[in-house]
Amino acid sequence: MSGVSIDHLISIVVLFFAVLLFIGLFNQTLSSAVNYQRNTSTAKACGDLLDTMLLTPGIPTAGTPIAFGLQDTALTQYQLDPFSVMRLDSSLAAPISYQKTGLTYSNITASPHNYLLYPYTDMINYSTALTLLGINGTYGFQLSLIPTVNIFIAQVSASPLSLSLNVIGTGFPLAYAKVNCLLIPVLLNTNYPDFETIAHQTETNETNSVGSTSITFSNFYPNPNLTYAVVAYAYLDGITGIGYYEPSPVGNQSIVPFLDPLSTQNVTLAHSDDVPNTSTSANTLYYNTTFILESQNYAIQETSLGSSNPSGSVTSGPGNPPTSISMGSYTPGILVIAYDNSGNSGVVMMPWGFSSLGFSMIFGGTPLNHGWVATDLRQVQINGVSYQVKLSLWSEKGYQESG
Repeated sequence: MSGVSIDHLISIVVLFFAVLLFIGLFNQTLSSAVNYQRNTSTAKACGDLLDTMLLTPGIPTAGTPIAFGLQDTALTQYQLDPFSVMRLDSSLAAPISYQKTGLTYSNITASPHNYLLYPYTDMINYSTALTLLGINGTYGFQLSLIPTVNIFIAQVSASPLSLSLNVIGTGFPLAYAKVNCLLIPVLLNTNYPDFETIAHQTETNETNSVGSTSITFSNFYPNPNLTYAVVAYAYLDGITGIGYYEPSPVGNQSIVPFLDPLSTQNVTLAHSDDVPNTSTSANTLYYNTTFILESQNYAIQETSLGSSNPSGSVTSGPGNPPTSISMGSYTPGILVIAYDNSGNSGVVMMPWGFSSLGFSMIFGGTPLNHGWVATDLRQVQINGVSYQVKLSLWSEKGYQESG
């Protein structure tokens, strides 16, 4: 073979490999460009979808949902309906069953004896939300609602009652914030617990440069027959948080409040011995209730429920049905339940409306094991309590590029 032929053959081989290399580089560049476009589209869809959720009054307070949205119909902008949020199926904790109603409840618990237990039969689940939003099979999402401000309260002294309060924002203390604190005294040496009234029941203070303050109720001395609960609001430049505290309960029996479907406006009070399975023995707890709500100018107001069975008894064991109480309206607030009998006593609080106790929620799927996840944030108010809402969104089409 002549030298010219060999040169031509080598040239053809080199050209062939050059073309293959170019095609490989082109395909990689094209794939990256397509994935970048998809990721950009997902990021834009994330912001649009979050605004749709927060600026659309979609979920009715009761009944079958016809659209997915959380905005409060009576307000504007990023103001959410506390009862629409309450109907979301939270994935924060394992569900709780109650044999006497035959229902399973979503479980949001901020402390061992303060609950938000809502029946799955009336909840909005993830698959329903995907369908109502029109993204089923296209996108998956996770929606989290976290309080912007948290108030941590601890008892410092009982002679008289003195409390320390630390007000923490998102990664920083809330310095020089106003704090309103309501004391709820409970007398236990009667057949039914009794909510007492004392002087200086409400105190206002201001946090220091590291978000701390203390409050003393000079006329209140707790003892085994006199317990209490405390609710506090902190506010600064339109940012508001809520905190609460009650001493540890006495004994191992308590009352567990289960929410009924919102359309009923009822709460079922269960004896803890019957949760989840009905006890074989009959033990009775006597209870009394009061209702706490935030009024104008961040003041805290205590009022009676004015409904059926505001006080009474709950007995465990077969043949003893739970007690049902009526909330009477859709006014958001805190249901406070004091209970006592046979060496068991304490205070349980339940939010009527999601934000009333500053609970957190995670709703939707999990972003784990997805190649690329877009996120977006909004600052909202839920019945006057500040929340940070985060939406994580990912494509369900299965492309690989990460970023």
